[in-house]
Amino acid sequence: MIRVVLADDQALIRAGFRVLIDSDPELEVVGEAANGRQALDLLRRTRADVVVMDIRMPEMDGLEATRQISADEDLAGVRVLILTTFELDEYVVQAIQAGASGFLGKSVEPAEMLEAIRTVAAGDALLSPRATRALISRYLAQPTPGPTAAPQSLAALTEREREVVSLVAQGLTNDDIAERLFVSPLTAKTHVNRAMMKIGARDRAQLVVVAYQSGLVRPGSS
Repeated sequence: MIRVVLADDQALIRAGFRVLIDSDPELEVVGEAANGRQALDLLRRTRADVVVMDIRMPEMDGLEATRQISADEDLAGVRVLILTTFELDEYVVQAIQAGASGFLGKSVEPAEMLEAIRTVAAGDALLSPRATRALISRYLAQPTPGPTAAPQSLAALTEREREVVSLVAQGLTNDDIAERLFVSPLTAKTHVNRAMMKIGARDRAQLVVVAYQSGLVRPGSS
């Protein structure tokens, strides 16, 4: 069972998402929060797996809540799924840099919402190839404050791992990477997981950020 916390300052939106999520036998809403502070408290008490997080909330917004989740070792297993009105909102990029695993537009189809929760709960990033390229070209190519990969962590990558990270940064899935490199999907996944461990990335979304911020991959490369 995947345990979910909903964080949105609009009660009607939370109620709609609760009905949808609870309709899936593999998912369960274990709490609702109207701001980031409440969300943090709920996550510590409920040990949820995923928090569906709005960005704009009173008292503590979704960005700050995401930063605090990422910095809290007790919440290391929590995945943050950002909700936004605009798919390529600048705040979304900041949220991913802060540790979010992906994002959804509030106009998302019900089935996509449920699949998104499963995706981030499994440790995968919810970043489509199109969205990844758009994020990179629009924001990550610009100098932005935030953590960058330490040179020693990049140096720890094997040549194949560096190649895999560059493909992840282009928005390729494990299956895509396997096809490109003529290896099995399991082998591709293993390379991705080892690269994340060496770099200290929580998930694929942070691998994308690290790849570009460190200069390992540059916008427009393919």
